Amino acid sequence: MAKQPIRIGARGSKLSVVQAETVRAAIGRALGDDAAAELVLITTTGDRIQDRTLSEIGGKGLFTQEIEAALLDGRIDCAVHSLKDMPTELPAGLIIAAIPAREDPRDAFVSERYASLADLPEGGSLGTASLRRQAQALRARPDLKVMTLRGNVDTRLAKLARGDFDAILVAAAGLKRLGLESHIRSYIDPTETPPAPGQGALAIETRTEDGDAPWLSNLRGHDATLAVAAERGALAALDGSCRTAIGAHAWMWNEGLALVVEALSPDGRVNFWERARLETPDLASAEAFGRDLGTQIKARAGGALST
Repeated sequence: MAKQPIRIGARGSKLSVVQAETVRAAIGRALGDDAAAELVLITTTGDRIQDRTLSEIGGKGLFTQEIEAALLDGRIDCAVHSLKDMPTELPAGLIIAAIPAREDPRDAFVSERYASLADLPEGGSLGTASLRRQAQALRARPDLKVMTLRGNVDTRLAKLARGDFDAILVAAAGLKRLGLESHIRSYIDPTETPPAPGQGALAIETRTEDGDAPWLSNLRGHDATLAVAAERGALAALDGSCRTAIGAHAWMWNEGLALVVEALSPDGRVNFWERARLETPDLASAEAFGRDLGTQIKARAGGALST
């Protein structure tokens, strides 16, 4: 009897399919069988509702809950998510079993006419669906008109091309994975203006009992796993959600792990920024390190960041 392929659950967007295909191919290489895994595409609530921001319709879980339901009831064997879309608390019985090597974590500035955020005209229009990007842009340029921009990458680029916005901010990783890097005019420095925690990283989610499956070991990126643990630790400490403007960026620095965390009010007028370094990190210490930095910011901020 033929062995059943490993069923990979993913959203149906072009980017999600590309991301899931890289994992499918990696599983095939790990098991020595190109047909060892197959994709199962699932439409999420976040995909269906495109006219409102995530904070208005329920937060990050709207991109994961239908896929996680399929995982829990056995319709799929693992799920591939953009890690920045995942809440810090997972449903009981599920874990993030692997984080592959990370793509570019930076935000990208994309425009038909302007080279950078600083080059936008007074009162220029900037498209984004991210409260964090909105707050960080307004911190730098309070004169800008920040407008809601939802949809997949192609939709966002099309809206920019027809003149709906002077510029947009998107994740560089998505453009690069789709072969659209040429649209990037400039990058936002992640050490000064940190991106979303986990941005550029993929998460392979499984049922808890499947977390030690042999094929997962080849999919784990050591540096990405430590960096994301610190970033999500800070996010958890700050009670981060789509209603909170939080950026976090961690990177390996010699034998240590550096971390920058920023939390802002939605209008960017109030912000708290911290940077620290952890020597010889492991998974547990990296997560605790991030939580500690997030807790420090939360204590300083008090209620100043509430929306």
